Amino acid sequence: MLKLALWLLLLVICWPVAVLALLLYPLVWLLLIPFRILGIAVDGVLELLWSLLFLPSRILGGRSRAYTGRPAPTGEGESAATPGER
Repeated sequence: MLKLALWLLLLVICWPVAVLALLLYPLVWLLLIPFRILGIAVDGVLELLWSLLFLPSRILGGRSRAYTGRPAPTGEGESAATPGER
């Protein structure tokens, strides 16, 4: 019951701020559209530069982006086979 009273008090005190926010939100959203478009363009350019920078390593067989950090098994002791299979 106390929560409801606090919410009603907040509604009575702050309703002008809420109405102002409802009226200004679409205008702010419209003003921010160019910055979103600019962000998408900059992201695309940076991704292109990243790809061009790492193209030689990908051609020569370097690690991919999904590198897990675990080395590939190389020796007898590091084999993935179970002891019964040897």
